[in-house]
Amino acid sequence: MEKNENNKAQNKQDRHRKTLTTRQGRPVTDNQNIRTIGNRGPATLENYHFIEKISHFNREEVPERIAHARGTGAFGYFETYGKVGNEPVEKYTRAKVFSGAGKKTPLMVRFSTVAGAKDSPETERDPRGFAVKMYTEDGNWDLVGNNLKIFFIRDAMKFPDMIHAFKPDPSSNVPHPQRMFDFVSRTPEATHMITFLFSPWGIPATYRHMQGSGVNTYKWVNDKGESVLVKYHWEPKEGIRNLTQEEASKIQAKNVGHATQDLYEAIDRGDYPEWELFVQIMEDDYHSELDFDPLDDTKLWPEDKFPWLPVGRLVLDQNPVDFHSEIEQAAFGTGVLVDGMDFSDDKMLQGRTFSYSDTQRYRVGSNYLQLPVNAPQTEVRTNQRRGQMDFRDPEQFEEDKHINYEPSMLGGYKEADEQLPPHRPTFNAAAMSAPIDRPNNYGQAGHTYRSFEDWEREELIKNLSEALAVCDEKVQNAMIEHFTQADEDYGRRVKKGIEAKMKELEGMETGNNIPGRESGQSKYGQSSLAANEATIDAVEKSRESDPY
Repeated sequence: MEKNENNKAQNKQDRHRKTLTTRQGRPVTDNQNIRTIGNRGPATLENYHFIEKISHFNREEVPERIAHARGTGAFGYFETYGKVGNEPVEKYTRAKVFSGAGKKTPLMVRFSTVAGAKDSPETERDPRGFAVKMYTEDGNWDLVGNNLKIFFIRDAMKFPDMIHAFKPDPSSNVPHPQRMFDFVSRTPEATHMITFLFSPWGIPATYRHMQGSGVNTYKWVNDKGESVLVKYHWEPKEGIRNLTQEEASKIQAKNVGHATQDLYEAIDRGDYPEWELFVQIMEDDYHSELDFDPLDDTKLWPEDKFPWLPVGRLVLDQNPVDFHSEIEQAAFGTGVLVDGMDFSDDKMLQGRTFSYSDTQRYRVGSNYLQLPVNAPQTEVRTNQRRGQMDFRDPEQFEEDKHINYEPSMLGGYKEADEQLPPHRPTFNAAAMSAPIDRPNNYGQAGHTYRSFEDWEREELIKNLSEALAVCDEKVQNAMIEHFTQADEDYGRRVKKGIEAKMKELEGMETGNNIPGRESGQSKYGQSSLAANEATIDAVEKSRESDPY
């Protein structure tokens, strides 16, 4: 008895001192030296603490996301207004997360860039991800979107090619704008998104000062099984702030993770970021009166016809404690909906719904939904058991531990009773692989260009001219034609900007016969002329040193 008491006292003291232990709980007395034969001899195989330590280190990162690799996040809540505009929200949706004015639902948000690698600069010209996971009373709801309200493509078939084109050259691993523009030049529906991306809207100042959007079209379903089409918009209460390329380059020279730092420090000092959630609602039909397809995610729904209606607010008031477990392993999917929501026939949404969750099964593992950050805060009862890292408490199965299938007369889980009429859309068309019949690839791109302020248009033209100046002439001409189709002044100014930049390049000094100096271009060149020049300057302006 005395020995047990002494052990308890020692364990308590160790916990108080926060003694370092192995992963099996044994206190570590030497964390500085591996075990060797003599103090400078060969190491022994029974270096168990070292082997555990180094082998875990070798495996401590999960695979990087292919898209949205660079990101950060935080926790908070969503507070519903209980209404959509001035109407009861129940008129349109039976989703409980929106009912009951003042009700708060816990959530987490992950912000990200799309094309950059895990440690890429947060000042890159790139869409920003805005992914929200709400832990609702009916299970999790994920709203996975971007800061920009439209996208480059409208069909999921093209998504892998798009991301490949936006990534570095697979041979040289050097980024080049020609890859992106080569793809976009054959993808006219991307003209609208390119117009936003190369304007100041392509570089948000911080995550706190950017909008969010569900991008895709979803459905709301009420208690009668009736549906409407819906689009989601997050509007920052602190205002919208964007950067010019020159401003972003100066920030990047000092801090490649400025947006992550800004978000963390704002929450840490109690300056909690807040967004208001708006929805646009449209009757669920073809809408022949529109000159575009409302399911086309390269299009905006005009606000004068489909006004923004407030439904609630989002507040982030808690930073992560462990970034890897709470943010890096956070997993989102467009198929994660709750009762009262449904899918539209948006082709991108249909493709994303498989792709997103399948990515997490690959990255994090088949049981990624058991991680606390991904697990719903409601009870989970499923026959999808086992697999790598299944760590559920066996007691949760109680008398059902022997039955892992359904249906059964002997026990196990049973289907829930259907209490409200389901939404049952009907279809009468031939299966086919075909584009939509109202593409209207240029109308909204031109409207967006004309809606920009003068300084935004000037920044757009400058950025496009510099990026296209390092591209093949065929790609330049194709992009100029797209911009001209959107707006004659738009195409004319980009053409003039490219010509001016090319003349500037012709006048550059040759300088030390370094390939690329005479033209300012490089066969494998970077994302701008300045980046190409920086590669050359690294040699020309460096200082030679003697060996040591």
